[in-house]
Amino acid sequence: RYLTDIFTTLVDLKWRFSLLVFILAYAVTWLFFGLIWWFIAYCRGDLEHLEDHAWTPCVNNLNGFVSAFLFSIETETTIGYGHRVITDKCPEGIVLLLLQAILGSMVNAFMVGCMFVKISQPNKRAETLVFSSHAVVSLRDDRLCLMFRVGDLRDSHIVEASIRAKLIKSKQTQEGEFIPLDQTDLSVGFETGDDRLFLVSPLIISHEIDERSPFWDVSRHQLEKDDFEIVVILEGMVEAT
Repeated sequence: RYLTDIFTTLVDLKWRFSLLVFILAYAVTWLFFGLIWWFIAYCRGDLEHLEDHAWTPCVNNLNGFVSAFLFSIETETTIGYGHRVITDKCPEGIVLLLLQAILGSMVNAFMVGCMFVKISQPNKRAETLVFSSHAVVSLRDDRLCLMFRVGDLRDSHIVEASIRAKLIKSKQTQEGEFIPLDQTDLSVGFETGDDRLFLVSPLIISHEIDERSPFWDVSRHQLEKDDFEIVVILEGMVEAT
């Protein structure tokens, strides 16, 4: 199933495996086309007429597999031909040249795209976003609220930052169905716009425990006893990008 979305699979790989795939993608195509260039020279008899100056080979100065491999690299990377160059007396070589140029462009686009997306992922940026170690339930403006704090350690700000919270716990329906991971949204200011953050300094995020809150009917003793998890999702764009 991972191969059906190979681009995302390569992006999600660890760096050492991504670099290995990057190197292999180019090395395999160079070797593959180098072998074909050598095979064409072998079938045409070019390797048997290396000293025959009257013979017109498919590729000038191609005298073995190593030179065919180097010619394959020169063709795919478009660094320009020097000592070795294709002649106009080899139609199969011209077709192969076109195929390698097209395939090489596709490999470049795919692999460079993967590397660019992987480099631009802000994985390390998330490490400078700090959440408070504990959430508290307390009165705020004479209203009972669940509160926690979030802050950004970097000088560059998160643009268009927004925050969401979900309560995840097991649940059993009236029909007896057991849901091991039931998700319930916790309101953190969507109606008032307080969920849009400007993280110039640490902010206190609050969820008002009212009639719409899943904690409304939960006592303190039950809150300490229940097994649940609150997942906080902070979204935004890095200012530098």
